[in-house]
Amino acid sequence: MPSHQRMVVTTDTAPQAVAAYSQALVVGAFVYTSGQIGLNPESGTMVDGGINEQTRQVLENVSAVLQAAGSGLDLAIKNTCYLADMSDFGAFNEVYRTFFPSDPPARTTIGVSALPQDARVEIETVALVRPA
Repeated sequence: MPSHQRMVVTTDTAPQAVAAYSQALVVGAFVYTSGQIGLNPESGTMVDGGINEQTRQVLENVSAVLQAAGSGLDLAIKNTCYLADMSDFGAFNEVYRTFFPSDPPARTTIGVSALPQDARVEIETVALVRPA
């Protein structure tokens, strides 16, 4: 695909886009995901539990979108993470670390006043497309 073209990515293994956005776009060698929250892709509802459970589900959702784009968490370059409560940072980081046990991507973590559907965490990712 020429670098100036973009490909919309959709998958049923992650929550469906519910507004005017795509789950992800592939442009050249890069995948840009939309923010994912802790929705169960089958039920469309927020997973039960707190920051640990939501962080796990968010990263599973990001992983599913990246896989549909021909990428994966191992090719993540940059994650932007939004926390509704910065006091969750430690617990969030513990779960996050299990998905990126070595050589983690660059990351920004931002405290925000609210997230969609009262989510506690949202993550968007930029990753490389897996070489063919």
